[in-house]
Amino acid sequence: MGAMSDSRTTLLITLTGRDRPGVTSRLFGVLARFPLTVADIEQVVIRGRLVLGVLAGCDAPPDLTAIHREVSALAASLGLDVEITTGSAEPGGTPAMRDTLHVTLLGSPLRPDAIAAVAGRIAVAGANIDRITRLASTPVTCLELDVSGAEPGPLRTSLASGASELGVDVAVQRGGLHRRAMRLIVMDVDSTLITSEVIDLLAERAGCAAEVAKVTESAMRGELDFAASLRERVALLSGLDAAVLEEVRADLRLTPGAETLIRTLKRLGYKCGIVSGGFTAIIEPLADSLGIDYVAANTLEITDGTLTGRVLDPVIDRDAKAVALREFAVRAGVPLSQTVAVGDGANDLGMIGAAGLGVAFNAKPVVRDAADTALSVPYLDAILYLLGISRDAVEAADRADA
Repeated sequence: MGAMSDSRTTLLITLTGRDRPGVTSRLFGVLARFPLTVADIEQVVIRGRLVLGVLAGCDAPPDLTAIHREVSALAASLGLDVEITTGSAEPGGTPAMRDTLHVTLLGSPLRPDAIAAVAGRIAVAGANIDRITRLASTPVTCLELDVSGAEPGPLRTSLASGASELGVDVAVQRGGLHRRAMRLIVMDVDSTLITSEVIDLLAERAGCAAEVAKVTESAMRGELDFAASLRERVALLSGLDAAVLEEVRADLRLTPGAETLIRTLKRLGYKCGIVSGGFTAIIEPLADSLGIDYVAANTLEITDGTLTGRVLDPVIDRDAKAVALREFAVRAGVPLSQTVAVGDGANDLGMIGAAGLGVAFNAKPVVRDAADTALSVPYLDAILYLLGISRDAVEAADRADA
């Protein structure tokens, strides 16, 4: 005769229906009458509809009839539906948790076919979706999926390949404490923190806008050496009155969500830096107004109130941006693994590759392919969702400060 099994009995109790105060406390008040231990709880409310699941265990065979009777009576009194299923758990304790990945899914709008495609690719990878949480509903919809049983690299490649066709952004990151440790964010300025390219705005005033914009576009795609192309463009500004620098600064428009992003991260103790192929005369006042901690940008040579058409060394190019990220991290006392770098052009690739999390924001293809994750929505504060920060939490903090 084989040995008798000493597996524990488990009960999964699920309540669904219209939410109201006191449901959780009353359910556990009933369960407290029985010799049960709580193994897991899940509760979510969507538009006033409650789903509450409790997984409980019992070493000795429980009085299932009594449990079913009392829980069912409670559910009926609350106008809720209840389902109770039983099973067994083998001895030896809770199985070790598998590594979790965070899959962030953003869309505006977010359609069912996109969710189906993402979930399908996760399943094909042999992984499981353990939990889904909404991080935002406006102006973009953002869901975070906790996924177990997959390696981040292959899953990221699989999900990214179809994301643009579905009109969504998908990010894959390791779970655990990794994201909570991020403590420095460094951003590009032109077409990232602000909506325009500063040198193109200066070129409009110098009457060479089309010529400069063409070179700028090629440089951002990585087709030209950035330092050489910058000198070529700045040379076309020779003779421009330096007073236009203040005019351009006054005309700058922040990317939607930029102030929310910086304000929220500063609340959380982040240090913020900007590195720009633009110019200190314009960038530094902008940084001061936003409370930015660290700045690196180019310096235009000015003589007798006029631009000479030269930029002073050192030029802030791709390599210099990566150096600036490292220097900012040292000054902030933060390891590179706890940094976030955000940019859109080829000259941002160095810092995006060096950071713990590299984000391509409405970026050129070469940058999207190299970054850890890419965002195509026009809101810079969507970066908060990549860090697991919900819009509700941001708005609650804003109301508290107000």
